[in-house]
Amino acid sequence: MKSKTSMIAAALAASGLAFAVNAAGAPLSQLPATKMQGAISYLSGGIGQTEANAIKHVAKGYPLELEFVLKAKPKDEYLANVKVRIKDAHGKVVLDTTADGPFLLAKMPSGKYALSADRDGKVEHRQIEIAAKEHRRVVFVWAS
Repeated sequence: MKSKTSMIAAALAASGLAFAVNAAGAPLSQLPATKMQGAISYLSGGIGQTEANAIKHVAKGYPLELEFVLKAKPKDEYLANVKVRIKDAHGKVVLDTTADGPFLLAKMPSGKYALSADRDGKVEHRQIEIAAKEHRRVVFVWAS
């Protein structure tokens, strides 16, 4: 039988965990499904505030975070349905997908990569390098 003190401590710990999840703005169950392409695992989404908050909460755990934005007035807008292609240093395509929302998180090995993001035929390019245990955030912005 547990002592009253240990039961109170367990309840406080559980409520602290619940608070940490709620403080982030969303439960982790709100994350979109993880997908695999070759050796790369990734997720994309962020439609709706709850899902966007969940993705932002876990983003630092992924070596690569991509964000897609349309410059607009009075306020910038998030974009979905952006075609993403990532090539390694040898020019081999390691990820070729369409983002389901304004965020794409990918578990990438260390290395140099060429990124391209295509929104309705308007393609943006970036060259990046990911080092071990590093998080890279890349924002693609298109003019309206």
